[in-house]
Amino acid sequence: CSLLLYVVNGLQARTFGVWTLLSSVIRCLCAIDIRNRTLYHITLFTFFLALAHFLSEVFIYHTAALTIGVMAPLMVASFSILGMLIGLQYLEVEALSQNKKKN
Repeated sequence: CSLLLYVVNGLQARTFGVWTLLSSVIRCLCAIDIRNRTLYHITLFTFFLALAHFLSEVFIYHTAALTIGVMAPLMVASFSILGMLIGLQYLEVEALSQNKKKN
């Protein structure tokens, strides 16, 4: 096995930081307005995007190893996706019941 050394320059670090901040803002807004279906779907997509990003770094690009530093975001993204998919069912049922009340 060869040791791979990847250097992150300032631009890459800032881009990842801004992406993380944007994801956090979206997730906080969803927590405030959990019944907003569009925002809920966007938030769910951020977790899929994070999961895909970290999995690709480990298994496709081989730029990260399965250490606790990589496993933590993988677990957060996975459990968040699972929880949000379960919550999505309740969001859909609530939307249907509100439509029935209007009619």
